[in-house]
Amino acid sequence: MIIEFRCEREYARRWMGRETLLIDGREVPVQIAWTAKAEPRPAGLDALFELERMVLHKGKHSSVHRLNVIPGPTRARTETADVIVDFTGGARDPNDSARLYLRPLFNGVAGENAALAAILTGDLPVIDIVNEVDGSVRDRGHPSGEIAAGLSGALETVMARTLTMVAAILSGRPRLVPQLARPAADGPRRGPVGYVARGLAVSIAKEIYRLCCYAPHWHVGWRFNDGAGVWQTGDLSGPSWNVLGDPGNHFYADPFPMTWQGRTFVFFEDLDHRVGKGIISAIEFNDTGPVGQVVPVLEEPWHLSYPFLIEDGGDLWMIPESSLHGDVALYKCVRFPDKWERHATLLSGLELADVTITRHNGLNYLFGAWRDGAGGYSDSLAIYYAVHLLGPWLPHASNPVLIDRASTRPAGNFVTINDKLWRPVQNCTDGYGAALALAEVIELSPTAFKQIVRHSLKPGPVWPGRKLHTLNRCGRLEVIDGSRVQPKTRAFAGRFPSAVQSPRTSSYTAG
Repeated sequence: MIIEFRCEREYARRWMGRETLLIDGREVPVQIAWTAKAEPRPAGLDALFELERMVLHKGKHSSVHRLNVIPGPTRARTETADVIVDFTGGARDPNDSARLYLRPLFNGVAGENAALAAILTGDLPVIDIVNEVDGSVRDRGHPSGEIAAGLSGALETVMARTLTMVAAILSGRPRLVPQLARPAADGPRRGPVGYVARGLAVSIAKEIYRLCCYAPHWHVGWRFNDGAGVWQTGDLSGPSWNVLGDPGNHFYADPFPMTWQGRTFVFFEDLDHRVGKGIISAIEFNDTGPVGQVVPVLEEPWHLSYPFLIEDGGDLWMIPESSLHGDVALYKCVRFPDKWERHATLLSGLELADVTITRHNGLNYLFGAWRDGAGGYSDSLAIYYAVHLLGPWLPHASNPVLIDRASTRPAGNFVTINDKLWRPVQNCTDGYGAALALAEVIELSPTAFKQIVRHSLKPGPVWPGRKLHTLNRCGRLEVIDGSRVQPKTRAFAGRFPSAVQSPRTSSYTAG
């Protein structure tokens, strides 16, 4: 297969200076065809990118900075392409004989200027990959921008996920094209100078905030509920939410409750701000609430979070999130709750976050937020399946099955209600962990996947704060999490009473 990228020579970017495209773990050669015609870019764009490089990116070049040395004849168009991917806004050459002529569209319009226009109106665009040979939409996705710093960072995120989608199409795997609404502009389009100036101001404000406060600072909410819970009501109403106290220099997140051997514990990520690395801790609950102290139960040299728990074969197992280590590890409980031994590696050589497993129609399905090394962390869903928990785990026929910042990343255990399978998902439209959604899984098999989001949940009067990104239940005990302002010193803490908490339970309830 001969792949050709068509790009504007006058606005050559670093990502265009590639010789290969990673497809299913193989580096497939790419040839570049530089076009002479180019749409003018906003005045001063490269100077603004350079300013962002120095201020926002600590001097590091991004993939959207100028490619200063254009590849010579050895990288020029040499063979007739089987596949053309046209990143320009120009018309297709009617004489092209490629079997696939793929054109990325950004909110329905081709070219880098279209991507920039969408970003300048305040949001990242929905990406369509259209085959201009027959007019079909081969894939569609909406990238997440949680690590997109500035205008250059936003453009880099968009192009990274565009390449993810192109690689998925060229793998030959069937694509499951979702219906995604294009974002509405929040207001008038800003000019690049205004956009970058605002981005720099926001960056400075964040740095000042980090000097004074721990950021982010997550906390766990809990309540006992004898009636309809969040899954039944579709909101956070009902009994008041209590906040599990923390020592201030640690945050608690990703709560998973479990009753085992007659005792109930809530397991969660426990991150020491002074170290910047998470471990898994737990605290026991009785009929009135938390008892005893928080107990560390699992630590590795690398960061751990999201302690997914599953019972299988009479044993209790944990799969903590360890995507930065590049694998999905299974731990066996040898003494509840505080002794776990690494038992197996289910998957390796990949970034897969917040792994969550459900059993459906005789198979185990493993869901996770997948990343191919670039772009956001919360927009691409990969599924694997196996007969047994220990595997072997096989990839879904259409991985990644979904690219959508609003409904991809797992947010807790699957549930079955009236014979219907549901899963909580993170809605990262307004940033990582900003809100939750409850999605009904309509189809799930090794070759099919479809879900419909039925409810959206955000922080509000009954759960104050800025974030909400986990939902779980065990019997009467419901748990969620969120974030709050947590000053680093007691002088600042006095201005925020909610930041001063006992080790077990906060001095206030939300409700």
